[in-house]
Amino acid sequence: MTFAAARWPRCLLLSTALLLAGCGNLGYYAQAVGGHLAILQAARPIGDWLDDPQTSPARKARLQLAQRMRAFAVSDLGLPESRDFQRYADIHRAAAVWNVAATPVDSLALRRWCFVGVGCVGYRGYYEEAAARAFADRLRANDGLEVTVYGVPAYSTLGWLDWLGADPLLSTVIDYPEGSLARILFHELAHRQVYASDDTEFNESYATAVGRMGMARWLAMHASDAVRRQQDEADARQSQFMRLTQVTRAELAQIYGEKENAGAVPMLARKAQVMQQFRDRYQALRSRWAQEGRPYPGYDRWVAQANNASFALQAAYDRWVPAFERLLAQQGGDWLRFHAAAKALAQLPMAERHARLDALADSGAKPG
Repeated sequence: MTFAAARWPRCLLLSTALLLAGCGNLGYYAQAVGGHLAILQAARPIGDWLDDPQTSPARKARLQLAQRMRAFAVSDLGLPESRDFQRYADIHRAAAVWNVAATPVDSLALRRWCFVGVGCVGYRGYYEEAAARAFADRLRANDGLEVTVYGVPAYSTLGWLDWLGADPLLSTVIDYPEGSLARILFHELAHRQVYASDDTEFNESYATAVGRMGMARWLAMHASDAVRRQQDEADARQSQFMRLTQVTRAELAQIYGEKENAGAVPMLARKAQVMQQFRDRYQALRSRWAQEGRPYPGYDRWVAQANNASFALQAAYDRWVPAFERLLAQQGGDWLRFHAAAKALAQLPMAERHARLDALADSGAKPG
């Protein structure tokens, strides 16, 4: 099935784009609306897929698993009941969208783009990879920014486009390992539960925390021993890699904080040294994994392409995960109270919100 926006009535596509865009970039909004509508057109109720004799047994099993996870999100994690993920779309590509994130060469501050409805965010999404890479090239050439382009397997429309159809489950995630599938579904559903306009770090840290903690609860209650062992190994690798990137991010932040006194050339030279040390440390970590009988090349591409934008984006997703873990512990593991507390934070002025999250993270306590 083709996913060209031209398949949709032009009047619908343009009127929706105008509604969302106001006086903004109509070309960008048109591709965004057209891309989402194309995905919705490909989606069918999961019951239809289960009843279709052309659907493989393996695919039916995964769809049923996803539906159990969706029910679990409502019953056990306090996430909202909605029509999200009750339809499935096979979109015949590797990612749902490709995001572009950018930073200056001497900063870990993400450039932000502002959109009607969702506010300002630290990335910009495209439904065609070529368009994302072309935009990234313009940011490099015209603005001198460091840029990363990355595929996103799932996304949330926050309920804004429910009148067109809720967000479907996608072929880009359906075959992920059980733990990863649960984490992604819970992450995206969390965006519908709590969202603070203009605060990417808050929104993504909250959703990341919900995804991780929800996944752990799902695996503990419903997964096999083999699946739990697989996830434990993946979590251990990820934790080691995250510690490595956090150290590097802190080293880069220190260099950029001292740049006014050091001058441009020393700063860039020190930055190059830190980046080389990061890659050397990663190779040592990767060798250790291989010696332990658990080789894993999954971070190779990220490391090879790592730059300020990569590290800044990662921080946006992870900065306050420990704070939200602590928040759930403070609520006695009660998910409804946890979400209510997160909503209360979202309603605070940004500076106060961040200060409270920093205090939670610095408390050092771990969830029970």
